[in-house]
Amino acid sequence: MFYKKNLPVWERYMRVLAGAAMLAVGFTFGMEPWIKWLLVASGVSFAAMGFIGFCPLCAMAGRKIKG
Repeated sequence: MFYKKNLPVWERYMRVLAGAAMLAVGFTFGMEPWIKWLLVASGVSFAAMGFIGFCPLCAMAGRKIKG
C-alpha cells in the first residue's frame, strides 16, 4: 500500500531531529523504565513519520501539501 505524503520537507526534517533527540534522552538519562520506553517508542514513531513523510493523524484531519 502506498501513502501519499502529507508532510512538507521542513517538517519531515524536524520530526527526524525530534525523534533522534527523544531516543538520545531516553537512552542517556536515568528515569523510570515505563517513561523511558514511552519516550523511546515516541522517538521511533516520530523518526519513522519523518522518513516516510506520512502522518496518520494529519491524514485524518485532512491535511494536504500545497503544490
